[in-house]
Amino acid sequence: MELSDFGTTVGEWLTGDGPESDIVVSSRIRLARNLADRLFVSRAAPDQLADIESQVGTFLRQSDGRFGKLYFRLADLGEVDRYVLVERHLISREHASPEPYRAVAASDDERLSIMINEEDHLRMQVLRSGMRLEEAWKEIDDLDTKISGLFKFAFHPKWGYLTACPTNVGTAMRVSVMLHLPALVLTREIEKVFRAMGKINLAVRGLYGEGTQAYGDLYQISNQTSLGKPEEKILGNIDSVVPGVIAYERKARQHILSATRVETEDRLYRALGMLKQARLLTSEETMHLLSAVRLGVAVGTLPKIPPQAINEIFLLTQPAHLQKLVGRTLSAQERDVERASFIRNRLAAYV
Repeated sequence: MELSDFGTTVGEWLTGDGPESDIVVSSRIRLARNLADRLFVSRAAPDQLADIESQVGTFLRQSDGRFGKLYFRLADLGEVDRYVLVERHLISREHASPEPYRAVAASDDERLSIMINEEDHLRMQVLRSGMRLEEAWKEIDDLDTKISGLFKFAFHPKWGYLTACPTNVGTAMRVSVMLHLPALVLTREIEKVFRAMGKINLAVRGLYGEGTQAYGDLYQISNQTSLGKPEEKILGNIDSVVPGVIAYERKARQHILSATRVETEDRLYRALGMLKQARLLTSEETMHLLSAVRLGVAVGTLPKIPPQAINEIFLLTQPAHLQKLVGRTLSAQERDVERASFIRNRLAAYV
């Protein structure tokens, strides 16, 4: 796979075939690491950061076959290509600026990825479809062990792994699960989830993490700190909480179907009708309508559209992907026209 393929494909995390995938879109674990005896990214000179990129990049391309094909220096990519990587959750928005020392490596199926010289020297990530935290942990632990065999990481006996942001010090691990919670939004119960998560020091964020909105009723639940907590405890906290949220969402879905069936079915069918017929669709509107369609398919109200097809529409109609698909830069209105056309054509194969 190459960057040119990103306009037509999705990664493993959007295949929709993992456990509890009608509600759990993905499971993600990220580790932050800095090389010992090197200045942090915010303090290092460009030539020092370029040296880190060169050393780590050479190792990933030559010594680990999983990262041989998808390795990109951000400075070599245009703006659209950089934001394609953001939309695929392979890099952060902060990492998308074209500094010459920034890079990203990813496996062909996009389950594994590594940002080089973002906030920390390395940000390693495993991203899986559905509720797969245990599998994700085994994968990223193996990757961490392999890289630490060649590069010594900055580590303090008392404080753990040293990172640029104090909230990451310790295990430097962020565990998150992305959930689709439309029924809790419709029943206005979602605020209870926010409050409950806050009481146990878990964060609820939007689609692209910290500081982003929850478009399409998609929410990420993650740990807020990693200091003084072993990896197993952080994983256990998330693993024990998410099933309760899943059950809460399922109960809310049953409630709206029993208490307001006609109104709910009307809402779901209207969303599908809009997607099938509209000639102009904004990105935000598309996310809202797809959320309703995803719900309708999950509860059996709407025709059976494969989860991967819904996820493909969700990803490939994001602004950067849409321009990648068309092959040129588009104005906002042109994107809305192309987005509506793409969705009509894609849905025609199913409904």
